[in-house]
Amino acid sequence: MSALLIRPAVPADAPALWTILEPVIRAGDTYALDRDMGQAEALAYWLGPDKETFVAEEGGRVLGTCYIRANGAGGGRHVCNCGFMTAAAAAGRGIARALCAHALEHARARGFRAMQFNFVVSTNERAVALWLSMGFEEVGRLPGAFRHPVHGDVDALVMFRAL
Repeated sequence: MSALLIRPAVPADAPALWTILEPVIRAGDTYALDRDMGQAEALAYWLGPDKETFVAEEGGRVLGTCYIRANGAGGGRHVCNCGFMTAAAAAGRGIARALCAHALEHARARGFRAMQFNFVVSTNERAVALWLSMGFEEVGRLPGAFRHPVHGDVDALVMFRAL
């Protein structure tokens, strides 16, 4: 088995990224994105010019992805925001943990002083547990802010970690 490589995304990664993004977007249970979002729109969002996007690759196969961007402008630009998605077939293999560790290191190197997740769906228990284990704290709760396709209106969490 080859080692996991985390590298910047390149245009040629678009088809592999779509195979990860599409099922997550269609499920509609972890991201506040339009479930009917098309491939071009999803890739434009994930690979937008305001983001640095990375892929986690093993043996030439993209298993996960993340992006890093400034969470705000002006006086808030020292805090970054990230998004993470893992291929369903790679769930439970530590891909998101490796991507988060990479994002934390990269954010520090870029001069960010903190990382904030603005909208973690409270029913996404695996993500919440992972972020807590990586040193994030729940600093806010938005009651009923996410319309979950199965559970109805559920809370969204704001999670934060100083770097």
